[in-house]
Amino acid sequence: MSEYRYLFSPLQIGSVVVPNRINFAAHLTNLSEQHRISDRHIHYYRERAKGGCGLITTEELTVHPSDLAYAGLVDAFVPEVIPGFQRLTRAIHAYDTKIFAQLNHNGMQADGKLSRLPVWGPSPGVDPLFREMSKEMEREDIEECCEYFALSATHAVEGGFDGIELQLGHSSLVRQFLSPATNHRDDEYGGTFEKRLRFCLEVIAAVRGAVGEDFPVGIRLNADEMHPHGGLTNVDAQRIAARLEETGQLDFFDLSLGTFHNLFLVEGSMHTPLAYTVPLAAAIRSVVSLPVYCSNRINDPHLAESILENGQGDMINMVRALIADPELPNKAWEGREDDIRQCIACNQGCIGRMGLGYTIGCMQTPAAGNEGRFGSGTLKACEKPKKVVIVGAGPAGLECARVAALRKHRVVLFEKDREVGGQNLVAGLVAGRQEIRGVTRWLIGQVEKLDIDLRLECEVDVDMVLAERPDAVVVATGSRPKTKPFAGEYGPPGVVNTWQVLTGELDTGDRVLFIDLDGHHQGTGTAEFLADRGKTVHVLTPALFQGSALGPLQDLYLAASGWRARGSPAPRISPCSKSRVPLSRGSMSIPTR
Repeated sequence: MSEYRYLFSPLQIGSVVVPNRINFAAHLTNLSEQHRISDRHIHYYRERAKGGCGLITTEELTVHPSDLAYAGLVDAFVPEVIPGFQRLTRAIHAYDTKIFAQLNHNGMQADGKLSRLPVWGPSPGVDPLFREMSKEMEREDIEECCEYFALSATHAVEGGFDGIELQLGHSSLVRQFLSPATNHRDDEYGGTFEKRLRFCLEVIAAVRGAVGEDFPVGIRLNADEMHPHGGLTNVDAQRIAARLEETGQLDFFDLSLGTFHNLFLVEGSMHTPLAYTVPLAAAIRSVVSLPVYCSNRINDPHLAESILENGQGDMINMVRALIADPELPNKAWEGREDDIRQCIACNQGCIGRMGLGYTIGCMQTPAAGNEGRFGSGTLKACEKPKKVVIVGAGPAGLECARVAALRKHRVVLFEKDREVGGQNLVAGLVAGRQEIRGVTRWLIGQVEKLDIDLRLECEVDVDMVLAERPDAVVVATGSRPKTKPFAGEYGPPGVVNTWQVLTGELDTGDRVLFIDLDGHHQGTGTAEFLADRGKTVHVLTPALFQGSALGPLQDLYLAASGWRARGSPAPRISPCSKSRVPLSRGSMSIPTR
C-alpha cells in the first residue's frame, strides 16, 4: 500500500471527495435497451466499482433527439430515464465509488438515418466517418440545445449522480464550435476565439444554472485535435481551459485527443506508446488549478503512480485496463500486481466490436459486458470434481485449465512443445505486436499458482489420453495453415506460411511475393517483419486494400505508416487481369530501408 502514495489518495472534485485517483472513464458500450439504462449496464459498471475504482464516468448520454450517432445511445433528455439512473447510481454507491454522468451532443458526428432529423453542426460540413452534410445551426437551434443540456443535467441530478461531465472532446458539437476546422460562421458564434467560445460558455452556464453551485460539473476537453487541415492545438486547449476556469463554473478538466479524422489517436492500439497523451495533460495542468485527468493506454498501477508523482495529472483514466481486469485497483492495493490481467490494446473485443455496433467485450475477459452471468463471484467450485485432460497449452488450453482448476477439477494439461503459449508466441513475433504475448504471460502466472499437472514435450495420442482415465477431454490444439491455400500447381521455391517466416523455420530469400488472404496483422505485420530484415516484399491481396481488417481496430493507418517509414509508395490498386494470382485486386511494394 505504501507503494501507491498518490494513486490511492482521495481527490476533492468540487463538493465531492473521490476515494482514489482511478476513473473508469466514459466509453461506448452499446448495452442500452430502447435508449435506457439496462441491467447489463448496471452489472458492467458495478463490476468496476466492486473492483475498487474511485470514480466511474458513464458513457455519453445524449441530450437531444437530433443526436443519435449510435443506435445504442442512452437518452438523458426524457424523464423516463430517471428510474434507470437511480438503479445504476444506487448499485455504484454500495461500493463507496462515485459516479458522474457524461452529457453530450455529437453534432456533425451523428447519423440522420437513425434520428430521422437533420444533423446539427456549427457550419455545413461532412464528418469523415458519418459522411452526412450537417445543417448550420440557427439561433433557435442553439438556444434549444442549451435548454436540453440543462434539462438532461436535472435528470442526472434526480438520477442520483455525483457529478456531470460535459463532452467537449473528440466527438462533440461543442468542440466543433470551438474548432476553426469545423466552425466557419461569421456571426456571434464564429470567427474570433471569443466568438467560437460563446456556445461552450452558454452550455456550461445552462448546466450550472440547472444543477446549482455545489454540484460538481466539469468538461472533457480536446487537448489537441491534431487535425490534418488545422484545428485546435494544445496551445489553444490551454487557452480554452484557462478561460473556462476563470468563469468559476467548472470543477475539473478531463482530456481526450484527436477527432474522427485521426481516430487511431483517440483509441490507440499497441502500436502507440503507453500514456501517450500525458504530456498534453501536463501542459493543460500547467495553466489551471482545477484537477486534470490523464488518459490513453495507462494500463499499469505503477505507471499511474508515476504520472501522479511527477505532477502530470490529478486523476488517471483507465478504460480498457478496467475492461480487461475490473479488479485492477483492488489487486494493486493488496499488493497482487502479478495477478493483474493487463490490457494489451489489441482493440479486438472492445473498440473493434463497438465500432461495428456490437456490445462491449474483451479478447482476454469473456465476462466483459456479460458480468451478470460471468462476473466476479459467479465461478463456483463444483460438487463432484472430475478429472479433465486438456490437450494443447496455448491460450485456449491454459484458460480452460485455469477455470477447471478454480472449480476444483483435477487437471492434466499436455503440451507437445517445450514451452506453453501456442500461436500467441508466434503472434508476438510480428512487427509491433510484442504486447500480445501478455495474454499468455498472465495465463502462465495463474496456472502456476493452481494445482495443475502440466506435462511439456508430450505429443499426445489416444492411448496416452485413455491411460489417464479422464472424465472429460478438451482438445485445444488450435488450427494449422493450409498447405495449399490457393489452386494451381506450384513448386520450388515453393510457398511458405507466416508461421515458418516468423519462427525462422524457412528462409524466404531476398525477394518475396506475399499473398495476403487475411487482411489482419498476420499479413501486414509479417510483411513488415520481412522488410525489417532487408527483404524486398510485394504484397498481393484479394481485398480492395492491404490491411482491410484493421480499420475497426484503429490499426490500419499505423500499419500503413510502417510501410511509408520505409519509403514505400501509397497502395496501388491494380486490375485483377494484370496479376498472376487470380484472386488479387491490389498490390503494395515494401522496399527495404
